[in-house]
Formats: sequence, C-alpha cells, structure tokens
Amino acid sequence: MTPAWTTLPDLASRRLGGGVPWANDEFFAERENLIKPEPPTFQTYTFGHKGQVYDGWETRRRREPGVDQAIVRLGVPGIVRGVIVDTAFFKGNYPPEASVEACGLEGYPSTAELALAEWHPIVSRSKLAGDAENVFDVDSDRRWTHVRLTIYPDGGVARLRVHGDPVADPRLLAGAVDLAALENGGEILNASNVFYSKPTNLISPGFAAVMGDGWETARRRDDGNDWVLLKLAAEGVITIAELDTSHFKGNAPGWASVSGCGDRVDDPGSWFELLPRTRLQPDTRHRFPLDVDRPVKHVRLDVFPDGGMARLRLTGTPTDAGRSFLLRRWFNALPADQATVIFDNKAAVDARPLDADQPLPHVLSRLIR
Repeated sequence: MTPAWTTLPDLASRRLGGGVPWANDEFFAERENLIKPEPPTFQTYTFGHKGQVYDGWETRRRREPGVDQAIVRLGVPGIVRGVIVDTAFFKGNYPPEASVEACGLEGYPSTAELALAEWHPIVSRSKLAGDAENVFDVDSDRRWTHVRLTIYPDGGVARLRVHGDPVADPRLLAGAVDLAALENGGEILNASNVFYSKPTNLISPGFAAVMGDGWETARRRDDGNDWVLLKLAAEGVITIAELDTSHFKGNAPGWASVSGCGDRVDDPGSWFELLPRTRLQPDTRHRFPLDVDRPVKHVRLDVFPDGGMARLRLTGTPTDAGRSFLLRRWFNALPADQATVIFDNKAAVDARPLDADQPLPHVLSRLIR
C-alpha cells in the first residue's frame, strides 16, 4: 500500500528550490539529477565519454573501504514524513544499502559548514532494491533544512524524494505575505477533480513553466463545477487574490469565485464571499483587490465549470492569533541545536513543546511585529 505521506510535497524538489550543494563523487552521473521533479528516464545505447548516460546520481566503483554521500538542501524546510530512494534503471550498479540523515541550520551554510553540522539519522542503514522505489517512513517531528544521503558502498540513485510538511520561518513572514503559498505552510485539503494534474501545483513557488505545472480538471458533462479547498498557512485577512490561468488557452475556466471561513469547514453557514463569481480570460494573470476585513483560515476556489489554473496567490496579513500559531509551530519543530543558536536560551528550548494555550515566552514574543 502506498503511504499517505507520498501525497505531501517533495521538499527536496528542484521545483520548490531544492539544490545539491555537495557530493563526494559524481563520476558517472551528476548529483543534481537526484532532485529533478520529473520521473527518471532511460535511453538504451546512449553513451557519453564516461559510459552509459544515466538520469540519476552515479559514483565510480570503489576500490577501497568507504561510502559515497550527497547533501541536499531542501527547497522548503519542513517536517519530513517519508523518503523515497528511487533506483530506477540502476540494475547492476545500484547501491545495496543506504541511509539518510538530516540537520537544521541557520542561513545559507557553505559546504564546509555543512560538513561540520550535527547530523541526525532519519532513515537508518537499510537494504535497497535495484530499479525500484525504495520507500521509508520517517518518525521525526523536527524541522530540517538539509538531508544527507549515504550509499554503501557506491553506485547509482535516480531520485531522492523527501516528502513532508513545510514549516515556514515566521521571521520571514513580516507584513503582507501569500497565505496560501506552500512554502509558507499553505496546504491543499481536497479537490473535486485531479484528472490531469495535482492542485498542489496551484500554491507552488514561482510561475508555471508549462500547462502541466498547474491544476487541470477533466471536462465536466454535468451541471456542477470544480473546486479546491485550501488551509492557509495561518489565520489572516486577505487583501489580494491572484488567479493565474497562464498556459491554459483553450481550457481555462470561464469564471471563478473565492470564499473563506474559519475553522468550521463543514458548516455551509460559516462560509462567506471573498471574490464573487468573476469572468476569467485564458492565459492571463488576474489580480483582484478584496474589500473584506474578516479573517479566514480556510479558502475555497470554485471554477466554472471546469478547466485549468496555473497558480492561486492569496496575499494578506496574519492576525495576532495567526502569527502566534506560526511562531509556536516553528519554535516547537526546530532541532535543539538550531534553536539554541537562534535564541541562546537553553531553558526556553528545553521547555518545549509550547501548548496552544500557553503564553509565548519572551524569546518568541519579541519576534511578533
């Protein structure tokens, strides 16, 4: 059975800004292939000057004791729920075993600083199968910024998928922000239809490069309409809604509306209008100012009757309660070594986790702007 966490974002993906700053060896195939968002491919008898070209990371054959390693910077830091070590097309040259460690670091560390980091195991040394997706659950409630893949002793890995829940740094969410953005903690809860592509694309970073980077539904043959339900990163007041139909030309929705509510998602009476049903144009970024000062936690986008949307941006300001939520979640999830560096207050760090009804300690309350 496929684990539920595979539907969560791949925090390591290049599409979310992930990178591979270091590997000790990449003789046969480049380390950057590990985080490509698309599935791995293979073409027979495609040889370069170092042999068969592989869509993955492949090291040379070891002739001495040791292991090979690659460090991945997560595009979006977060709590890792599961890891996939995909050895697709590596059959006689896959590593027989692998492990994964993680760390949480401030700022933008160099490779030298990464080498000195405190690494924590999240996947113990485990056997791998060749030409297969090797799936591993992760039991950790910490927010990680980097992972390190170790293969024993050498070989090739096509992709490393690191699925989890994004946890934004609230220090970077001052003022008006995109409350729907995946990187800020926005989450897709449900959608009426996911036939062509996933609605998570709606809240991914950057502009869509092609139609497939958005959310597109099947053609409706009834009187209904399609919709997607989101949980915002935090409670806030939305001031601008951006509905982007870029690349959708003959298949954009004709109209759309946006509504919001607090916690009572299942109560029809708790929903209220943020943007009334409005005509849309194909292949266009639509930006609408909203004149609603009621805070929301959940948002529903309705498209009429069906079609594709590239991105949904909901710019707004977190309420005091929303900002407190962001601070607690981030503070509770920080690895102890990173939290100590940030706050220089071991007593506050050791007192975690903070419950929702606890007042914020001074080390956190001073971050509220």
